[in-house]
Amino acid sequence: MNTSTLVQKVWNFCHTLRDDGVGYGDYLEQLTYLLFLKMAHEYAQEPYKRDTRVPPSHDWASLRARTGEPLEAHYLATLHVLGQQPGMLGAIFFKAQNKIQDPAKLSRLVQLIDAENWVGLDADTKGDLYEGLLQKNAEDTKSGAGQYFTPRPLIEAIVACVRPQPMKTIADPACGTGGFFLGAHQWLTRPGAATLDKRQKAFLRDKTFFGNEIVPNTRRLCLMNLFLHGISAVDGEPAIDRADALVSEPRTRFDYVLANPPFGKKSSMTITNEEGEADREALTYERQDFWETTSNKQLNFLQHIVSMLKDTGQAAVVLPDNVLFEGGAGERIRRKLLATCDVHTILRLPTGIFYAQGVKANVVFFDAKPKAEQPQTQGIWFYDLRTNRHFTLKTRPLRTDDLQDFIACYNPENRHLRQASERFRFYPYEELIGRDKASLDLFWLKDDSLDNLDELPPPDVLQQEIIEHLEAALSAFRDVAAALPTSAVEVVKSA
Repeated sequence: MNTSTLVQKVWNFCHTLRDDGVGYGDYLEQLTYLLFLKMAHEYAQEPYKRDTRVPPSHDWASLRARTGEPLEAHYLATLHVLGQQPGMLGAIFFKAQNKIQDPAKLSRLVQLIDAENWVGLDADTKGDLYEGLLQKNAEDTKSGAGQYFTPRPLIEAIVACVRPQPMKTIADPACGTGGFFLGAHQWLTRPGAATLDKRQKAFLRDKTFFGNEIVPNTRRLCLMNLFLHGISAVDGEPAIDRADALVSEPRTRFDYVLANPPFGKKSSMTITNEEGEADREALTYERQDFWETTSNKQLNFLQHIVSMLKDTGQAAVVLPDNVLFEGGAGERIRRKLLATCDVHTILRLPTGIFYAQGVKANVVFFDAKPKAEQPQTQGIWFYDLRTNRHFTLKTRPLRTDDLQDFIACYNPENRHLRQASERFRFYPYEELIGRDKASLDLFWLKDDSLDNLDELPPPDVLQQEIIEHLEAALSAFRDVAAALPTSAVEVVKSA
């Protein structure tokens, strides 16, 4: 079976299951379980003969030998048993559940996967297939999976600017399905790059990438995504921790941090009292290495990322606009960031490129520096990709070509030799630190649509932008409401 035929068969079966109410996310889960188990089976055979730690009573052959209700019962038992195993095996099957209720459909999926030698396929084929499913799942707004999916052209541009080097560590404290890791892996193995030797290849596979993902199912998808792209081994240890990265100071420092932390300003938890009434409380992290204690999730991630870097480390982080202008803790954190790190570039991103609606975000590039008396930031170059640029997820998605001018302006070969342009402008440290609240929310281009009706975007784009602005406002109101007392009595008590 050739590659295109295989991909089409997997997609077609996904559509068959959707008719039974099994969404992309559930299909992706089941495909992950069965595909990993089949590949473990292949690795246990000649010429690999690996100890995959799969119990013989619950291996691939035990599934393949059954049909109908016996298959369904054995599959349930297999998911439970494998979830108790150590290493990658236990991580992939952690709290696994069967979402395919029709035994006949389950049997067909087993047969579909059994018919192919997956280890023999190249990583690009397997990876592209899985990435395609991840993107479809992100596009399914009902699943909410879009919050874990960063546009791949944006990741490619960020990686092309940072240019990670072999034998260096790369971390992401909120790694979602592993997009930044795959982007860095693709860069390090790109055509035309220096060929990696055996030691470098082993380091890239087993010791380069480190991440956190607090959502168990998303972590599972990330691990499988990396595995299919040749990162980590079937009998190895998972590179992604299933934990809240913000809880404690990082035990290890890294060469690079590439991240798009989850959107949403406030960290909170729901508490239910004895009467069964639920209330949300702001969640703060008391950490000695943080400059400020705050319930703002984005500010906490920014502080955490600074702590993750070696003295020579580099970071590129997607952050919402509020991090650039918010007062109070936000202002104090910005001033500390500019003083202790070299914040050298900010890319103002357009709206309409994220699955989370109405997001106004930026990519902040900065380098860690050893402690010094003088501020480490000399000035920041800003690139405005937002003003007079209109994108939507369906009719005008962000493409790689849209970011080529930014990469050229960034000048990754020598970013100290940059030239200003219409969209690229430098602001010295003294001017930035003297702004109200040390705001880094800067823009200088004129919005043509405000004066010239002929410059308005097409109706479908304009409609989507209006929807996104309204949804962003609604989200902001929800954040405010979540922080308010739940009754008038509580208001009186707090007065």
